[in-house]
Amino acid sequence: MTSSATPPFPQHVELTGEGLVLRDWTEDDLAAMPELFDHPDIAYWTPIVSPFDAEAARARLAKARQLRADGTAVLLAVTLDGGAPLGEVMLRRAPEGTELGYAVGPAHRGQGLAGRAVRVMAAYAFEELGVDRVILELEAENAASVAVAAANGFRLLGVPLIEGEEKGRPYALQTWALDRP
Repeated sequence: MTSSATPPFPQHVELTGEGLVLRDWTEDDLAAMPELFDHPDIAYWTPIVSPFDAEAARARLAKARQLRADGTAVLLAVTLDGGAPLGEVMLRRAPEGTELGYAVGPAHRGQGLAGRAVRVMAAYAFEELGVDRVILELEAENAASVAVAAANGFRLLGVPLIEGEEKGRPYALQTWALDRP
């Protein structure tokens, strides 16, 4: 639940910029989601369920809607024009800060989609939500995500690693931050 000091997220979010349209997931996207998320890289580096099939897609859509209703997170489809989803970008309110996350489908990598989506979502967090800092929590070994963070002005914070285990493997996340311009 959101507190009275934390405004709820709008029921509908559509953000444009950087040649992208970030929009709400819909039932029309369910068939495309397994192609985006059922991949070894997604399974390894993210908490997204694996294998990712039609049932997982329905569950993810329901979870996205519930997280929004709870005021916890916004998950948006990354598109070029509001049409076919190419990936996902997430903004999550957490005790450690306003966290961004992303996943780009394997067929759509190498186009700068992650960095552009992060910039658009960070601008939304700063301008519309009034946050002072957004963070990325990344494993140091995830070279692609570390490159996205560094290329987009995030800096590695000197804070303890976030350690845990997910999907049967240990992880240690670094915290990268981007402050309001």
